Amino acid sequence: EQLDLDDGRWEDIHVVTGALKLFLRELPEPLVPFSHFDKFIAAIKIQDLSLWGRCIRDLVLSLPPAHHDTMKVLFHHLCRVVEHKEENRMSVQSVAIVFGPTLLRPASEEGNMAMHMVFQNQVVEHILNHYEYIFPE
Repeated sequence: EQLDLDDGRWEDIHVVTGALKLFLRELPEPLVPFSHFDKFIAAIKIQDLSLWGRCIRDLVLSLPPAHHDTMKVLFHHLCRVVEHKEENRMSVQSVAIVFGPTLLRPASEEGNMAMHMVFQNQVVEHILNHYEYIFPE
């Protein structure tokens, strides 16, 4: 569908953000494919910080090209949002809470959803905090 972004409906940033989240949530498969969900959750639980960081980076690099490239563009934008946290009140933690469950979710909602949410948010937070390392130019 063609949208006119100059239309007054799009002036409220919450509408735009909500539309983006809805689009991502309604994808047949999330940005982080179902096949990678358990791998990312296991990686975020690693205690050795240097191994933890490499494992997350390697998992991102192992994503299918369309997922990887979309993630790179989206996270670049989200990093820019975080840069303006003083004005928009969107810290790394806030962005992770908003986008974690949308970008990274299990194939079925069985299991401990509360614990999944904590780990989903941590994965997004880690990628935001280490964007340059995970997506080198």
